[in-house]
Amino acid sequence: MKKLKMTWLIKLALFGILAPAIALAETGTALKADTLRAEPFSDAKTLSTIAKGESVNILSKKGAWLQIKTKKSTGWVRLFSVKRGTASANNQVKGVIDVASGRTGTGQVISTTGVRGLNAEELKAAKFNEQEITKLESFTLSADDGQKFATAGDLKAVKFAYLKGVK
Repeated sequence: MKKLKMTWLIKLALFGILAPAIALAETGTALKADTLRAEPFSDAKTLSTIAKGESVNILSKKGAWLQIKTKKSTGWVRLFSVKRGTASANNQVKGVIDVASGRTGTGQVISTTGVRGLNAEELKAAKFNEQEITKLESFTLSADDGQKFATAGDLKAVKFAYLKGVK
């Protein structure tokens, strides 16, 4: 009998420890098809994909990325790829509009993603990387290339008067 009581006490203690962690898990729905990555970086290794409307469990957030768990895999997707909460036909469209407008919640409060760049620890640990600077500079285009792109896309320049007081 004592052994049975001890087993229940252990189970109850474990439940008390694990229940808050389980309660923190949040569900969500994929707003669009996206790539599930091994790390919260756009060039990280691809693990899998998520389909639009797929249910996910949100495990954590880092910058503009959410770590999620699907039926197939666990990985990172961009914050705007997932709507928190459960999906329905009506609230999926509303969710996209709310995210795009920055309005969320019951009070329609304007919100942001909280993405502001590097945190203090990352800034302290930052080191110059010439290879990455060279890679970044390789994306530079000339004004002539920009004009060719605009012409190919049938884009037209539009002149407009600036607002008074704005320079």
